Amino acid sequence: MNAVLSRLPQRLYCGALSKAAVVLIVLLAGWWPLNATAQALSLVNGDSTQKVALGDLRDRADTTFTVFDPYQGRDVEMRGVSFRDFLIEHFGEVPPTLHFTAWDDYEVSLGGWDDPNWYLVTIEDGEPLTLRSRGPVRLVEREYEGRDIDNLRDFNDWIWMIRSIEAQW
Repeated sequence: MNAVLSRLPQRLYCGALSKAAVVLIVLLAGWWPLNATAQALSLVNGDSTQKVALGDLRDRADTTFTVFDPYQGRDVEMRGVSFRDFLIEHFGEVPPTLHFTAWDDYEVSLGGWDDPNWYLVTIEDGEPLTLRSRGPVRLVEREYEGRDIDNLRDFNDWIWMIRSIEAQW
């Protein structure tokens, strides 16, 4: 009987510990997306930083198009704003080079954005992009003649999960 009694508190302790671990995991899982939720796109121009609310950007998404997304292997309906027009509105002109920072800390600097085929997409298949769906802001090319859809390296300039865009003059 003593053996059974001595094991009982250990089982209760382990059970309580397991329950506490589960509660902690659930709390952390619930907490992390709230803190990692993107609320704005940062635009950096020299010493000036402007925040564009993602809700406002989604509301302004005035162009809908369907494009084959080579990463998903299917046609996707996207909605966004002309990137060229967006740059002119916020920077006064199209900067020669832009430095992008993504929510996963990916960074790249690319030029040649004075092209009307590029769109800042915030909605896919009728749903707002989230971090889980490689959003909340994604830069894609509306028409891409001459690219091999089976070669994903041909789409290295599609940028996902954009957190900030910095003009480099």
